[in-house]
This record gives sequence, structure tokens and C-alpha cells, in this order.
Amino acid sequence: MTAILDVKGLNKSFGGIKATDNVNLSVQQNELHAIIGPNGAGKTTLISQLSGMQRPDSGHVLFKGRDITTTPAHRRARLGITRSFQITSLVMGMSVIDNVALAVQARQGHSFRFLRNARKIESLREAALGYLRQVGLGDRADRPTVNLSHGEHRLMEIAIALASEAELMLLDEPMAGLGPEESAQLVAFLKTLKGKRTILLIEHDMDAVFALADRISVLVYGHVIATGEPQEIRGNDDVRHAYLGEE
Repeated sequence: MTAILDVKGLNKSFGGIKATDNVNLSVQQNELHAIIGPNGAGKTTLISQLSGMQRPDSGHVLFKGRDITTTPAHRRARLGITRSFQITSLVMGMSVIDNVALAVQARQGHSFRFLRNARKIESLREAALGYLRQVGLGDRADRPTVNLSHGEHRLMEIAIALASEAELMLLDEPMAGLGPEESAQLVAFLKTLKGKRTILLIEHDMDAVFALADRISVLVYGHVIATGEPQEIRGNDDVRHAYLGEE
């Protein structure tokens, strides 16, 4: 398999605390790679460095062989990296389809000077509807975004990520705040993307992680203590010890 993302010796400290400590990580093309770890393990800091929101103190981030360590977030988005769920990007006052149409508009390079462009250009709306149907929200297209449930907002954000045609999707805690039924719906959809999209998933829901991941990396105190297939991680003594305190 070909690595689409390579992280080499990534370090980030805040005061005397190492949020990421010599992190080495490789994500393969079309792999669903999960990162797990106890609270305070440095997962959010790591994904912020991968998305370009924070710059590491040292180390390198390579995307498709290109060093993007100092590349800002908006340029990484143009290169094909999208981050979802840390902060919602939905415009609650707009309809569901208008939110996704804006993402299609951005990818196609249309002008943002007038919001009505995304509402009026039929090709944008048709494309947006296609992405909404993929995530099971085709029948919600014309509803106000504010009227949808929290779980439906998560699915909307995936539709927006799909609309960006990103080559690498960074999904930050997509199950957060979801009930069992909504989580099951989201897991079922993410399974349909396996082998078709490259996804780096940060998630606390271990049932979801083990149901979805091709490989799992375990982060503890900013350091990757293990990487492997789900069955390897389940049987790893270091991983069990790392979670004992939280359990």
C-alpha cells in the first residue's frame, strides 16, 4: 500500500507539557486509521498539527510525499485535506442543501461574493443533493439546518467533507454527543466509505473504532505506544495498562 500521510518525529509542547512527543505515524491510501488514547493523550493537538491549525515545534508532516509542515490550514484544504467535527461549520440559518452546495461551490472555484449563486446554480444543487443522498439525508435537503438533530448535523458535515472531494478526511470525534441509534447510523455509513476514502479517525467510542478501523494507533502522553490491526491492539498489554487508570 502507498502512504498518503507520513508523520515523522512530531513534537509540540505547551510550557513543560509535551502534547505530542516524537510522534511517528503513517496512513495508507484508502485506509481507515483510528487514533485512540486516554483523555489528555494529545489527540486534539495531533490532529490540529495535521490540519495546519497548529505548527509543531519540530518534526515533519508529509502529504503524498510533499512536506506540508509549515503549510497553513487553508492551503492544506486546497491540497486535499479536510477536517470535520472539531468545530461545526454548518450555517444554521440556511437550508441543508444550501450548506452542502456551498462546499461544492468552493471546490469548483465559483465566486463567494453572492451566496445566492449556490442557491441558483442548478448544477451545484444537483451535486449537493447527490452527497446528501449518500449520507441518507436526501429527504431533508430543503429543511432548515437548525431543525435537524445532532446526529443529522454530523451526517451533514460528512456530506460537506465528501463534497470537498478531499483525499484525506480527518474526523475528530464524530460520535461525540450521539445516542446509540445515531452512532449506529454513522458507523454504518462510514463502513460504506472503507476502501474508497482515506480517513484518519479520532474517537472515544471503542465499539465504533473496532468496528471501523483497518489499523489503530494508540497515543498516551503524546507518544504513540502501539500501532496495529484491531486484534493486535486488543491483545496488547501496554494498551490495556494505558487504559487502566481511565477504566
